[in-house]
Amino acid sequence: MPHDNRALAALIEKDHAAILSGWLATLKRSGKRYDSRAEATVVEQGRQLLDQLRRAAAAGQLDDITTPEWAPVRDLLEDLSRVRVADGFSTSETAAFVFSIKEPLFDALRRAPGVTADELARQIWTVTCLLDQLGLYTIEAFVRTREDMIGRQQQELLELSTPVVELWDGILALPLIGTLDSARTQIVMENLLERIVTSGAEIAIIDITGVPTVDTLVAQHLIKTISAARLMGADCILSGIRPQIAQTIVHLGLELNVVSKATMADALGLALRRTGRSIVRHGAPVSPGA
Repeated sequence: MPHDNRALAALIEKDHAAILSGWLATLKRSGKRYDSRAEATVVEQGRQLLDQLRRAAAAGQLDDITTPEWAPVRDLLEDLSRVRVADGFSTSETAAFVFSIKEPLFDALRRAPGVTADELARQIWTVTCLLDQLGLYTIEAFVRTREDMIGRQQQELLELSTPVVELWDGILALPLIGTLDSARTQIVMENLLERIVTSGAEIAIIDITGVPTVDTLVAQHLIKTISAARLMGADCILSGIRPQIAQTIVHLGLELNVVSKATMADALGLALRRTGRSIVRHGAPVSPGA
């Protein structure tokens, strides 16, 4: 619809200030979160989108925003989505930014001179379809960006929740808290193997005091971690096996094939003996009242 393209581009250029002002007023009335302190940013975002919308409308079709002519508009909406995800906006608040332009644009179309009722109805329908496409694209970009951010945060939390601690020269400890799944097991193995290489550790204590349950899948993950550590030259000791977990392992018929101790302290004592070390108390203990 070349005529509609030119009409929309000319309309935005002619009534740019009025459309932008009406857009801002619609956003304020929408009931969505609106920070008056950031009004200058919202105005600038609206101005940029209107300018890009005018250029794309003049150069491309209004019924397909996937064409190269609409690339600048898509890029702008991607940037807008990233900023709003970082600022904590919701999906509906972000989509409202695009959909709120409908009312001022429709008002501008109605004010255009010499437009018949049929032409006005066709133009409004064309603009509605266009803005719906842009709004849906914005929602998709927002959701995609938020999922990427959540994924990065989950990865960071996984890395923070699997620290490898050097208890003694040549002795590492890996305290596990929470459920072991495939993704977390991979990070556990990578962190442990990296520390074995950098520290030259002979023994790695894997403490599962904070693991709520051990089933077949969890046991398989533990076996993978222990086997990987052994391939790197470090022997493993498993600590923190509670009575309930011991019964579960026996009931399931699982073979962990690793020395186990009830507590981290017991495991550390065994590790020290294996490396030819011992802890000796010097002098008598001091009583609290002394």
